[in-house]
Amino acid sequence: MKKTLFAIVLCVSLTVSMNTEAKKSEPSLKIEHIELGYPVPAIPFYHFKTTLELPEASIIEVEAAVNGKTMRFVNLYRGDVEEEENKPALTHRPPSGYALSQDNTLYKKPVITGWLMWQPGEEYDIKITVRLKKSAKPSPDDRFISKTVRLTAPSGANVFDTAWKNYKSVVLSETAGIDRKQEPVEVLLPFYPDEANDLKREIRVVAVNPVDFSLSEVPSQVYDIQQYIEEDNLEPLEEGQPKRHIPLWMPTVTCRVSFLADVAAKTSQVYLVYYNNEKAMAKIYQTDLRVQGELPGLSIDNNHFNAVLHPKSGHLDQITLKKKPESPLFHRMETNGAIHWNPGIYVPPRAWTHTADWKYDQNVHSISGAVMATSEAWGALREVPEVDASVRYQFFPGVPYFVSTTTMRINETVQTIALRNAEIVFKRELMTHAGWYDVIRDSIITYDVGNMADLTDLKMEADVPWITFYNEETGIGFAGIKLEYANAGLESRTRLLNPYFYITGGPWIYWSRALSLSFLASNMQQVIPAMKGSMFLEKWAYLVYEADKEDPYRQVLEWKKKLTNPLRVQLVEEVDERVSKSLIEIYMDEGKTGWEERDTGKHEH
Repeated sequence: MKKTLFAIVLCVSLTVSMNTEAKKSEPSLKIEHIELGYPVPAIPFYHFKTTLELPEASIIEVEAAVNGKTMRFVNLYRGDVEEEENKPALTHRPPSGYALSQDNTLYKKPVITGWLMWQPGEEYDIKITVRLKKSAKPSPDDRFISKTVRLTAPSGANVFDTAWKNYKSVVLSETAGIDRKQEPVEVLLPFYPDEANDLKREIRVVAVNPVDFSLSEVPSQVYDIQQYIEEDNLEPLEEGQPKRHIPLWMPTVTCRVSFLADVAAKTSQVYLVYYNNEKAMAKIYQTDLRVQGELPGLSIDNNHFNAVLHPKSGHLDQITLKKKPESPLFHRMETNGAIHWNPGIYVPPRAWTHTADWKYDQNVHSISGAVMATSEAWGALREVPEVDASVRYQFFPGVPYFVSTTTMRINETVQTIALRNAEIVFKRELMTHAGWYDVIRDSIITYDVGNMADLTDLKMEADVPWITFYNEETGIGFAGIKLEYANAGLESRTRLLNPYFYITGGPWIYWSRALSLSFLASNMQQVIPAMKGSMFLEKWAYLVYEADKEDPYRQVLEWKKKLTNPLRVQLVEEVDERVSKSLIEIYMDEGKTGWEERDTGKHEH
């Protein structure tokens, strides 16, 4: 059968005006309670909230108007289901849900919330209209009841400058039982183009105090702005159909925003992201994060360490704990001499190649600001154009770690003796001991690598959660805390020979991931294919720290708990006036939608 596009039009939530269709009108709606509220985790925006009492249990539709203007959207909840105000909401029915399906819930004491950016001391006439229905679908026999209430906003409320016309809400939740201070958080935000005049200049992030609801601005940084401004021309999807009146998409601008957050242990905290103020002045925030130099050889500082990237490859070349300036960490023994070497591959007779071997032939990019600095490099591995790889670093203010993300993609199958990732190399004399958690023995292993015979391998499981080198004399430690690890294949399954993690020593001491490493196996000249379409990803936090002689792993374990339990992020946005009340879905082939037999469906063929 010839493949065709099949469009289904989803009808308007309130198909006929509530004010004109009523066959029987009742004079009043009973409002049990109504209030203007501050942002809290369950309702993280300035709002009104009301509890209604209906004359009888009924299927309903609800509309609210504020000072004569009908609101585009309100949230409707069953009154017998209580949400914890200090936690993010569990339930939400989005605009697409109302466009796709009628609500056939029986309500007796419904709760309504609406996004209302009230101002201190201002009066608001709020009219609630309820359509009482016998069935999910509208009927001429439906009844309408309504009530108008006047509310005055608190006169002493601390709200943000009204020159910023819009805001989005971000709810952060802490789950590990650790107070978070100045923790970096990143969110991706979408905007309509007419609201995004100059996002870098306009965006402000504020914390909402959960006790008195006062606002405090926090350092933020805007970057990675992307836009798609093409408008839907509303042309018919198939020949012979009328022109559409509902767009399939809207022009959109997206950006990333990072900010520093404080969240108490086991709590949720609301942050508001204000925007849309074309007269806003650029804001410069001051933190301890500094970036100097030119790509790829940047130098990055914060209060804890200085990191220097290799001038040719952009890989970590030296790192110094500021408490121990006399004991910098470095490698500088073999070939490029960087600390961070991989991803890498050995495809004989071609040379063994690593991303650290790049010499200005890679793509490079960086971002610098008060909240985050990045250095990114990507491209084909030298001498092996069949393999692409990337190395991305993220640095933050006020913390003793940075984050490294490395990826490798096999574009064409190659025959390998070594396929590795996540390699960290130091000059042998700089480290005396290694430690890691061994899942098989369920214990921390400590090993004296200073007295280990050259080219002795210490093996550990591929999913080792953390690993560290430290020096008992200098008190310097460098740890890796695994955040993500994934191997996948597109054209074929990944083909890995006995994957594991290991440490070995020679003139240097290093750890690395062996994805396929026959070079260190019993038959060292056998080749293992790295299959076309294979992809490998690592994400690690690298921590430089002062090792306690009595407990050299204390800081590693503390940071592991924090970093492997990041703040949970939930974005909540206002429903804009331009969001259509109907929806068009495009199906790949003709056929059933699954909604044909449901009385809640709004689909029309």
